Amino acid sequence: MDLGISGKRALVCASSKGLGLGCAEALAEAGVNLVMNARGAEALEASAQAIREQYGVDVVTVAADVATPEGQKQVLDTAEGVDILVTNAGGPPPGMWTDWDREDFIKALDANMLAPIALMKALLPGMMERGWGRVVNITSVSVKSPVSVLGLSNSARAGLTGYVAGTSRQVAGHGVTINNLQPGIHATDRAVALDGGAAKAQGITPEEAQKQRFATIPAGRYGTRQEFGAACAFLCSQHAGFIVGQNILLDGGATNTTM
Repeated sequence: MDLGISGKRALVCASSKGLGLGCAEALAEAGVNLVMNARGAEALEASAQAIREQYGVDVVTVAADVATPEGQKQVLDTAEGVDILVTNAGGPPPGMWTDWDREDFIKALDANMLAPIALMKALLPGMMERGWGRVVNITSVSVKSPVSVLGLSNSARAGLTGYVAGTSRQVAGHGVTINNLQPGIHATDRAVALDGGAAKAQGITPEEAQKQRFATIPAGRYGTRQEFGAACAFLCSQHAGFIVGQNILLDGGATNTTM
């Protein structure tokens, strides 16, 4: 399918690896030029160069922490005028409710709620003026079905979801759509960390912990960054202009819900 976005320009956050990289790759395959952001410069540039070589698109890198005002300024100075924004940030650490203090919640909010809002606030006016734009926020299945040990993520990402619910409907008339992708477990570093934590807590191997989690997913496996990226690219396409303010699960059927 021709996504109709060749020649557009996108900012993809946290895109040196994992789901962000999958989104960057899929957009590049559709002919989109990229501004790629992540905190680690070496891994970011390596991923960017691989995309340049494989897809022949223009890729600019910005190594910065978008959870900070300074990092946001660095990224926005480079990404001014982009047509597509994909927000993404690693999830806060797991734990129990007794583990977290105010500062832990502030850090989670900065990374997983306030940073995406700041980027949207900066970039949406230009998209609206040009009459076309796409925003995809990578949130989490925990918004739909809270995960008990991910209280920080549950809280921050739910706040972002509430913000998008209203904002997406205010900008849709200007040809700009905002939607959220809610990943379940994908084969990323995050999954490895969570499997390791579960293994340690139960006194089993990470492989055994992984098999336990496979059993909770009707698809019987973890998702891949490539299929996640393809879903993101479709939401950014010319064909998705009537999809507004939606929260789309990509979890292999693990969340048992009709809505």
